[in-house]
Amino acid sequence: MAGTFHQIYIQYIFAVKGRQNLLLKPWRDDVFKYMSGIITNKGQKSIIVNGVSDHVHVFVGLKPSQCPSDLIRDVKNNSSNFINENKFVKGKFLWQDGYGVFSYSHSQLNNVYKYILKQEEHHRSKTFREEYFSFLRKFEIPFEEKYLFEWID
Repeated sequence: MAGTFHQIYIQYIFAVKGRQNLLLKPWRDDVFKYMSGIITNKGQKSIIVNGVSDHVHVFVGLKPSQCPSDLIRDVKNNSSNFINENKFVKGKFLWQDGYGVFSYSHSQLNNVYKYILKQEEHHRSKTFREEYFSFLRKFEIPFEEKYLFEWID
């Protein structure tokens, strides 16, 4: 019987609305685990979900039947509902519109995993803005800054 063979690895990067530092350590890991569960329940492979107080990196092994934009829409929507239902923040929690999505080969898995794992350490010396711009340049993605996230420095 013929089958579909695939190897699709993508990393999403998205930020808290207004780039506020709302993802606090006491419950941040719960949110990341919840996001991972959403991905798994959608039949995809959650490789790692990690981030810091103002943004998240999600690394996924994606099946070709899954539309990348649909998956991240569900992750963002359901995780914001989870944060609000648990009253982790005062007021209403929202993710910013938009996201970055970057593809990788199998040989890059370990390096991408380690990079995402060390987000706290990485952001001691580099801002989210610097990090995001470096991704756009590395992947040669043309952009206009005015169409990116709401930057608060």
